[in-house]
Amino acid sequence: MSIKSKLKVMVVDDMSVSRGLLMQSLEEIGIQNVEYEKSGQDAFFKVCSSPVHLIISDYNMPGMSGLDLLERIRANKATHQVGFILVTGTPTAEIVSRGRNSGLNNLIKKPFTSASLKSSIEALVGPL
Repeated sequence: MSIKSKLKVMVVDDMSVSRGLLMQSLEEIGIQNVEYEKSGQDAFFKVCSSPVHLIISDYNMPGMSGLDLLERIRANKATHQVGFILVTGTPTAEIVSRGRNSGLNNLIKKPFTSASLKSSIEALVGPL
């Protein structure tokens, strides 16, 4: 069984268009076990009750940013090893630094391509 068929991914983005683009790219890559949440809070609670291998989260969301979600994921014993990729259109030095200090696995700059998303995922899980 290939890693693509085993990999369980959660996309977190409050914007339906961005969420759709991420999910479409994952489908193009061949990753089918994908779910989504519209907020960091909902994603955190869902991951605690139904674990995933990888979270791909937007940075800029109301209430709980992608980095806030990352920090909560890393602080929780049940979720601290979940892979985490942050997606942002403005990867400032502060965002990158805070992400690295918080255990971010990878960062993708918007606009992204399916190929760049695939590379980012493969850096975590190996060849797809």
